Amino acid sequence: MPADAPPAQPAPDGVGIVWEDALREYDFGPFHPMAPIRLELTRILAGAAGILDREGVRILPAPVASDAQLAAVHDPELLEAVRRASAGFEGLTAEDLDELISFGIGGDDVPPFAGMHTASARIAGGSLAAVDAILDGTVSRAVNVAGGLHHAKPASTSGFCVYNDAALAVRRALDAGEERVMYVDVDVHHGDGVERALWDEPRAVTLSVHETGERLFPGTGFVQDTGGPNAPGTAINVPLPPRTTADGWVRAIRATVPALVRAVRPTLLVTQHGADTHRSDPLADFSVTLEAQREVMMLMRELADEVCGGRWLALGGGGYAVIDVVPRSWTHLLAVATGAPIGPSAPLPQDFLEAAARARAEHGLSPDPAIVRFGDDRPLAVRDWEDGYDPEDPLDRAVQAARRGAFPDWGLDPFLD
Repeated sequence: MPADAPPAQPAPDGVGIVWEDALREYDFGPFHPMAPIRLELTRILAGAAGILDREGVRILPAPVASDAQLAAVHDPELLEAVRRASAGFEGLTAEDLDELISFGIGGDDVPPFAGMHTASARIAGGSLAAVDAILDGTVSRAVNVAGGLHHAKPASTSGFCVYNDAALAVRRALDAGEERVMYVDVDVHHGDGVERALWDEPRAVTLSVHETGERLFPGTGFVQDTGGPNAPGTAINVPLPPRTTADGWVRAIRATVPALVRAVRPTLLVTQHGADTHRSDPLADFSVTLEAQREVMMLMRELADEVCGGRWLALGGGGYAVIDVVPRSWTHLLAVATGAPIGPSAPLPQDFLEAAARARAEHGLSPDPAIVRFGDDRPLAVRDWEDGYDPEDPLDRAVQAARRGAFPDWGLDPFLD
């Protein structure tokens, strides 16, 4: 193992990884940013790196969620609309398309495609199977990289997301008797759909760290958005400025998430790890590295171990550098969840390099000779919050505003804790 890799950690008693080839059927077409090749390449890289063969790893199914299961979050009218859209463009009339657009279906973000309902419900079913495996003690941690579709609303699709598997998983855990579930979202986009679905639920706490909605889709997620009348303080938002660096991103997360998780004391931690914070992502404005994403993944594991007895469901999410970034990021997530993290300087397996080269050729992309390791060769140099606050730094101002907005609700001092 490379010198910069941390010591191997013992695997928990069973770690679930959701995978079925059918998950790749969530496919909006050849010109859509959310290309299913990102899932296939993640599977290839995780397999070539030996992660899928680690002791205690269990491959979990991704069954198609039933209407009754989806109805825990979504309106029946949305399910009917998605089923109609499952005919694809070729099977829809102009009148159909006019009606479907009211459900968010038909624009560039969520175009209809053949089999849309089944493919979307399968992703939801995968996250439900993962949380069920944690709840019944089959595994203590689980990962569904196909999940994390955090923009879908109860009555509409949004932002490449049809059904909100993250909100469904949290709701499933609450319905099964979990005392309190905390959802932490570190995708570059605000986790608006999960926040909305759980807005007035006092047993669920949503925390989203994202690029400010003043500059980025979906235009929401401000510090004053703190939960419904029956659940004040349960929606927490940490909006950060554009061009946030890797060091700044980790600084912001360390300054907010650990203290809040410890104060909330959830019995289950659910996290979303969109890879679109990366500096190469074409749809956002952060400058985060794979080293930083890996650092945050390890932090989430540590918090789950400390606060939740290791009970942790990790989801994928966004990420549109689908060949060079997403597979490496999510393979780090799988490695962290299953035991020993992979060092950033570790070389990428030849099987993956060849698969990535084929994918680039199919997409008309030039080879990138720099993509040979698991990391970006950019070590972190994070200044911790305890080392001082700079009022002239936009990032520090944003973090302090979030702390002042959220910390008092949980008995924390925004200037000390």
